[in-house]
Amino acid sequence: MSYAPGAEVLFHASTTAREWSLEIVRDGAVPQSVHQSGAIPGRHVPIPEDVVRLGCGWPVAYRWTVPSSCASGFFRVIASCERPDGTRFVHQQFFVVRPHGPRRTPFLLVLPTATWTAYNDWGGANHYQGRDGYSPVLSLKRPWRHGLVWLPEGAPRIVSDRHRPPLAPPQYRMKEWALANGFGQYASAAGWAQFDRHFVVWAERNNLAIDMITQTDLHYRPELLDGYRCLIFVGHDEYWSATMRDHVDHFVEGGGKVARFAGNFLWQIRLEDEGRTQICYKYDAASEDPVRGTDQAHLLTSAWEDRLVSRPGAQTFGVNALRGMYASWGGFAPAGTRGFTTYQPGHWAFAGTGLRYGDILGDASEVFGYEVDGLEYGFERGLPYPTGADGAPNDLQILAMAPATLAEDVIQDDQAAYYIRNADLAFAAQAIDGEVTPEALDRRRRGSGMIVHFGKGKGEVFTAGTCEWIMGLTRADQQVHTVTMNVLRRFSAG
Repeated sequence: MSYAPGAEVLFHASTTAREWSLEIVRDGAVPQSVHQSGAIPGRHVPIPEDVVRLGCGWPVAYRWTVPSSCASGFFRVIASCERPDGTRFVHQQFFVVRPHGPRRTPFLLVLPTATWTAYNDWGGANHYQGRDGYSPVLSLKRPWRHGLVWLPEGAPRIVSDRHRPPLAPPQYRMKEWALANGFGQYASAAGWAQFDRHFVVWAERNNLAIDMITQTDLHYRPELLDGYRCLIFVGHDEYWSATMRDHVDHFVEGGGKVARFAGNFLWQIRLEDEGRTQICYKYDAASEDPVRGTDQAHLLTSAWEDRLVSRPGAQTFGVNALRGMYASWGGFAPAGTRGFTTYQPGHWAFAGTGLRYGDILGDASEVFGYEVDGLEYGFERGLPYPTGADGAPNDLQILAMAPATLAEDVIQDDQAAYYIRNADLAFAAQAIDGEVTPEALDRRRRGSGMIVHFGKGKGEVFTAGTCEWIMGLTRADQQVHTVTMNVLRRFSAG
């Protein structure tokens, strides 16, 4: 998924068209076309039966060399051909140019490509669904499903209409829109187009230079972190390997800073074949993952909070998904707050915002949802504090928070209208408590989303645990903008 400047990019293709064309665009606030080629000979190669696990095996159809002076960035690949009826078929892929040489910026954005992979159902399955059930093994040697790389302006988001009647069953307009317009049904849940691009566009418009790498780079090339002061994570960032976490922990303990404006830190994965294959058995890991019961059982591809994994997410980012999860969509608090209630307005992150105790940050721009991360907490004299029961660091401060839930409140007459219901609630009870009893379900049904800050070794971490933080930037929410800039200025200081 990534290349160094001067490297050759190989494009694998299959098409029934006689010829096709290709354009490479450096994406951002002002997309720039950097290469075009037409009349590339077409060749059709059948799709293998087990394409989801093994990949397409398509031949190399085109080659392009990244200019040696190319700055790090995200490059869209627009492939198109003419249909028999005269219209054009267009599909978009991507690659990343990773940084090389002296650092031009203190900021390194780590793209959540493992999450993109988990949601990519090109070929018939992903880590969620498939014709024959979900696939725990996914090949990266497949195209990206339509919508993960590019979406048109105005494409709907997952968060629900906050003004729907209180007794109305939920609507999933993002899936309805995708079906009606030829996009993948998961395009609203993950991907560059729906999440990360918003941050990069905002950063460029505010004259912030941002280098970027993929999570595969984070796993296999930790030396790319050298020379940066601040790692940034944004959007929907759900799937991680243990090695990725190791490298981030080492970076922070050595004096680096992490700015995480992202939510849903949940699943451990494994990468194989130099990152070309991703593995995650999720809910079935305890019974199906080949490493269970071996000396590699700590790499079980379940939730970080699972007793069988026992590596709480809070140890790396201060929060975790199973103590938070859903808000502002489906039957998950659809009429709830869309922002964080402020409890520590004197913290440096809130300087210049005008926020006071009890004020809500980001409600108008709807930053709270659709998946959020929280902690086990208590209240003392009107202030929330971490109990530490879920691995939260001792010096962690809860700056702001709001309710979330693992249980989708269902209007009984409309069971079929609901999407997830209590499936994740039951999993959390089993994974954390070891049993699915009424008492365990009651313990796990109520969660939270939080903004936290803590020190770790010589470094520090700031986390706004929500997928939708980026919409506060896109929608020009001045308080969200100010908090983000406060964090980035402090964490980029020498």
